[in-house]
Amino acid sequence: MIKKKDKLKEKAKEICKRLDERYGTHKVPYLSHSSAFELLIATILSAQCTDARVNMVTPHLFAKYRDVHAFAIADRNELEKDIHSIGFYHNKAKNIIACAKMLESEYGGAVPSDMDSLLKLPGVGRKTANVIRGNIFGEPSIVVDTHVKRVSKRLGLTDSDDPTKAEFELMEVLPKENWIRYNIQVMELGRTICKAPNAKCSECYLSDICDSFEDK
Repeated sequence: MIKKKDKLKEKAKEICKRLDERYGTHKVPYLSHSSAFELLIATILSAQCTDARVNMVTPHLFAKYRDVHAFAIADRNELEKDIHSIGFYHNKAKNIIACAKMLESEYGGAVPSDMDSLLKLPGVGRKTANVIRGNIFGEPSIVVDTHVKRVSKRLGLTDSDDPTKAEFELMEVLPKENWIRYNIQVMELGRTICKAPNAKCSECYLSDICDSFEDK
């Protein structure tokens, strides 16, 4: 008798195979960056904001504030004006400055690679930490954003609305070699086909193995 977890792993393997066939195996994140620190700042800015909007703001931002020290000594009111269009700019500006200061004082200005150190940084949660660990340091990591949570739940790979719980449930069933690119692939699927609230199930290449489609 095949255990439920084993069946779920086989399903996840097939899903990853189709995602690779559809989107390729590249691991380039949607947020534009040229360094670990720039990706860290961009990911902090992306909370409750589209990547497209963040990418419109960061070229000017990174030209003005060229390194960790420049952000650490930034005037908060001025930084708020620089990121005003992104939303939640008061809190994000505060966190970015505090994050840069902690990087300088505790990590020699370098972005750390381990989860515990990343989570100590102001404005950094598991999502941001996993973006850095996966895309900068190549550490197998699953990033659970709104797209990943929605699509994974519809597919039946997790039943949780809690991002952290969903992350660990996905870690149990997804092939480890797919963890980093799964987020990037599922973001594309979620933006184009598996939308919220109106999924285009008739156009989806995963409909035959999707729990939500079977329920219709």
